Amino acid sequence: MGEASSTTAYDDMLLKSFFAEVSEVERDNEVTRILSCFKLNPFEYLNLPFEASPEDIKKQYRKLSLLVHPDKCKHPQAKEAFGALAKAQQLLLEEQERDYVLTQVNAAKEELRAKRKKQLRKDTASKIKSLVDEGKYDQQYEQSEEFQRELKLKVREILTDQEWRRRKMQMRISEEEGRLKKDEEEQKEMWKRKREHEEQWEGTREKRVSSWRDFMKTGKKGKKGEIRPPKLKTEDPNKSYVQRPVKRG
Repeated sequence: MGEASSTTAYDDMLLKSFFAEVSEVERDNEVTRILSCFKLNPFEYLNLPFEASPEDIKKQYRKLSLLVHPDKCKHPQAKEAFGALAKAQQLLLEEQERDYVLTQVNAAKEELRAKRKKQLRKDTASKIKSLVDEGKYDQQYEQSEEFQRELKLKVREILTDQEWRRRKMQMRISEEEGRLKKDEEEQKEMWKRKREHEEQWEGTREKRVSSWRDFMKTGKKGKKGEIRPPKLKTEDPNKSYVQRPVKRG
């Protein structure tokens, strides 16, 4: 516990000494560097190698965030750079996010190694040297600035491709969700119209029943069924009047 406290105090002293020597130009340059980083690679923002540990990430973030802190740096975009560093640290300290980036880094390394093997097949001297050194030749190459530069570019390429695939997939999912939502709304609207029609039909039920009853009482069907008296016949067909029958005893 005491040893850890001593280490932290020593680190703080080094940081204070470092910032005392930092000029405003250096702060501005760091802001510019941060804002020009590849947005999909958090390692670039913190200017760290891909092998950096969580402790390395925290330490580097503390150093750079103090360097570009808006209260200490007068650059107009210092706040933006400070926020970018905070986001980069957050991503790299999340195991899932860090593993995702490192998976793409390993894929980039495999591509570069395959490319190098093809080149070695053409270069006999390099091939022999690689076999004699039992892999040391390749290890030295991967530690070289040339390989690190190629790796950085290849990682950018792969991350960009993965992000484009992710966005396309998200676009398709959004389109499908939009279509399903539209279908659902149309279905709801159809059921709403059906329910309104049923309610309207039920609301006019009494009126329809009353109209039917009136029709049965006074309509044509009632007239057809009524009993009428027989027509009286005249005894003299030449008479224009009707002679009622005379009752005889």
